[in-house]
Amino acid sequence: MKDLFPNTRPYNDSEIPAAVARVASNPFFDTIVKYLFPDTSVEKFRQEFLQITTIDEFQEKVMLKAIGNIIQRTCTDFTEEGVGLLVPDRRYTFIANHRDILLDAALLQIVLKQNHLRTSEITFGSNLMQGDIVIDIGKMNKMFRIERGGTVHSFYKSSMEVSSYMRYAVTEKGESTWIAQRNGRTKDGYDRTENAVLKMLSISSQKSFQENLAEMNITPVAISYEYEPCDFLKTQELYISQYQKYIKEPGEDLRSILKGVTQEKGQVHIAVTPPVTAEELADCDNYEKNLKFERLAQIIDQRITDHYKLWKTNHIAYDLLHQSQRYADQYTAADADAFVRYMESGLQGLSGERDELRNIFLKIYANPITNKIDNASSTTTEWKTNNL
Repeated sequence: MKDLFPNTRPYNDSEIPAAVARVASNPFFDTIVKYLFPDTSVEKFRQEFLQITTIDEFQEKVMLKAIGNIIQRTCTDFTEEGVGLLVPDRRYTFIANHRDILLDAALLQIVLKQNHLRTSEITFGSNLMQGDIVIDIGKMNKMFRIERGGTVHSFYKSSMEVSSYMRYAVTEKGESTWIAQRNGRTKDGYDRTENAVLKMLSISSQKSFQENLAEMNITPVAISYEYEPCDFLKTQELYISQYQKYIKEPGEDLRSILKGVTQEKGQVHIAVTPPVTAEELADCDNYEKNLKFERLAQIIDQRITDHYKLWKTNHIAYDLLHQSQRYADQYTAADADAFVRYMESGLQGLSGERDELRNIFLKIYANPITNKIDNASSTTTEWKTNNL
C-alpha cells in the first residue's frame, strides 16, 4: 500500500516499536523521565516503556500521564466546558487560540480522553523538530509536520501538503486535527485568527467555499491561563520588536517549551465551542474573495473571545494599565499587591526601559478584556454593512 504523506504524517502503529527503542536509548531519556515521573524508577520506566507497541498505548502510558503530572504540579485548577458538544463518531478541525507551544494542544487531549473521545492529531512546527528524540516523541504522539518559513514557492507547496493531509485525516483517516489560529503564539494577549490559516485549509479542495470547509468541521477552541505561559519572555520579545526585527536564538523555541511546562500557571480553562455551521459558511460565501475568509475568521474569533475565561490577573492588569477601578470588584487589594510583586520581580530580569516593559507586560494580561470589549462593540450587522 502506498505511503501517503510520508513527509508530513505522524507515525503509524507499525513504526512505534522502533521509535520506542530509539527513544529509550537516547541520552536525554533519563533526564526526561526524572522530570516528568519523579516518583518512578528510571529503569523500571524504561522496561515498561519498551513494551509499548501502539500509538494509543504511548499516549495512555506516557503522554497523558505526563501532562496530568504537569497539571498537578503547575496548575491550581484545570476546568473545561463544551466537550459535550462533540459527537463521538465525528471528526473535527480544532482551531485554537495559541498561548503555549506545547500545552495548548496537550491540554485538549486530556479533556478529550477524560470525556471518552478520541485524541486529535496536532500540528508540529518544523522549527520545533530539533533532535531525534523530539521528533520521535512528537510523531509517536500523533503530531504532523507543518512547515515554517521558506520561499514563497516552497511555502505554498508545503501548505498544500498540510491542507491535503488535514483533509485526509478528518474525512478519510478518521482523525480530528488541531491547529493554532495563527502562525506562532499570541504574544500580546490579543487573539486573532489569520486568514492565511483558513485559506490553507481550503486549498486542498475545489468544492464550493461552503462545501469545502463544511467537511473540515471547524471547531474553535479557547484556552485561558491565569498566569500567561512565558509572560516575561514574551514581554522581552515584544519590547525588542518595537525597535528592530526580533531574531530567535538557536534553541529558543525549545527553551520556551520548557519554560511553559515548568512555570506556575494558576488556574487554566479550556472551552470547546460550537462548530462552525453550514449556515455560517453559506453566509461567508456571500462575500467577495478574501472577505469570505475575513468573515469566517470573525466567526471563529467571536467564538474564542466569548468563551475565553477572564481571571483576576486580567482584571488587575487592565485597571493598572488604565489607572482605573473599572474591575475592582473582581479582586481584592491583596490580589493586586501580589500581582504587582509578581510583575516587578519578573521585570527585574529583563533588559530595557522599565515603564515600557511594564506597559507591555500589563497589555499581555489586559488585552483579553480589550478583546472582549472590542468584539462586543463590533456587531455582525455592522461588519456586514461595512463589507457587503
